[in-house]
Amino acid sequence: MTLFEQISQGIPEAMKARDKERLETLRNLKKAMLEARSLKGAGTELTDEESLRIIRKLVKQGRDSAEIYEQQHRSDLFDQEMAQVRVMEEFLPRMMNDQELTEYLTGLIARCGTVSIKEMGRVIGMANKELAGKADGKAIAEKVKSLLS
Repeated sequence: MTLFEQISQGIPEAMKARDKERLETLRNLKKAMLEARSLKGAGTELTDEESLRIIRKLVKQGRDSAEIYEQQHRSDLFDQEMAQVRVMEEFLPRMMNDQELTEYLTGLIARCGTVSIKEMGRVIGMANKELAGKADGKAIAEKVKSLLS
């Protein structure tokens, strides 16, 4: 079952459960996927990879919005935004924790033979490519910088 089908199937389930936040989030996800599909070309299906890209983008936007709400002391909007982010994250693969990321990047640095911080960009580029969807780009950059310092 594709991610699009899982999200579509989750909508009536959320209706039956009377879970307003989940229902709204799933509807927004489906809307974004339908819009992306129509842009791509009529009648084509989204791959799971494309769906994941859309979900990651929406999660990032949601976190950014929540951060702004928190800075403005709008806890009501912050809670609502983070609830939607948690629902969307259910469809994303598990992210690497800090220890796993450190171990992976240490191995990558050794493979590349990188010794100075001047070569940091090359390591970050490779890591972003290899860890797409498994680690946040910002976390990768910070970790590489600390390992090479």
